[in-house]
Amino acid sequence: MISAATLSTLVAPRPERAFVLGIGVSAITIDEAVSTIEGWLERGERHYVCITGAHGVIESQRDAQLRDIHNKAGLVAPDGMPLVFMAHRLGFPAVTRVYGPELMKRLTERSRSTGYRQFYFGGGQGLADRLADRLQRQYPGLNVVGTWSPPFTAPTSEEDDAIVERINAARPDILWVGLSTPKQEVWMASHIGRLNVPVLIGVGAAFDFLAGTKHQAPLWLQRSGLEWLYRLCCEPRRLWRRYLKIVPTFAVLAMVQLATQRWRG
Repeated sequence: MISAATLSTLVAPRPERAFVLGIGVSAITIDEAVSTIEGWLERGERHYVCITGAHGVIESQRDAQLRDIHNKAGLVAPDGMPLVFMAHRLGFPAVTRVYGPELMKRLTERSRSTGYRQFYFGGGQGLADRLADRLQRQYPGLNVVGTWSPPFTAPTSEEDDAIVERINAARPDILWVGLSTPKQEVWMASHIGRLNVPVLIGVGAAFDFLAGTKHQAPLWLQRSGLEWLYRLCCEPRRLWRRYLKIVPTFAVLAMVQLATQRWRG
């Protein structure tokens, strides 16, 4: 468990938030997300970023710790269009989607000129190495200082200490975490106090998309809020249970929140 004292040290001034089912979603655009993160790097601040869609919001409904982790994050970027639609209905019409792979590409491009040091942590065996290789070919001059694909089994305390030492020795500016939700959010919150890294960003499936091991949904599906349907068609055996729960649950709870807000005037 992560102590309340540890989480309280992570609170910092941050963009305004739209509270969607108890999760403070940052009311930002992707350009504002990039500039906010670059500001942290320039000032030497330390934060973690949750790239969150309906999945993370629904998981947080039954997990108070996960809800706290989101609400203590430097940014909770609206990764899915349902969160963008909700933010608009809650009075934040300027909010746009902050898509994890696109944010990663934007900051990777910026890192070519700024020299920000990258570390990729997560994914299946060899995925982080493949990601690093592909991004370095696409963005010549990108400074990648380390990769690590952890085993699926929980590490021992000694193994965990070893990876912390490995990351700290590499001295990255940005630690990209691709462990999927909610594992990556819990990992970032529990390790930020031990890592000498300014910014941790949990991007989940972005590792697969940018490494070329999985295909992204067509842009029109992304914009319509139906990306989940494309991913379900691509990986039905792995994702059907997730979406069977998430999609109707989010829709019902979101309607209840909006109706309650309207009733309260």
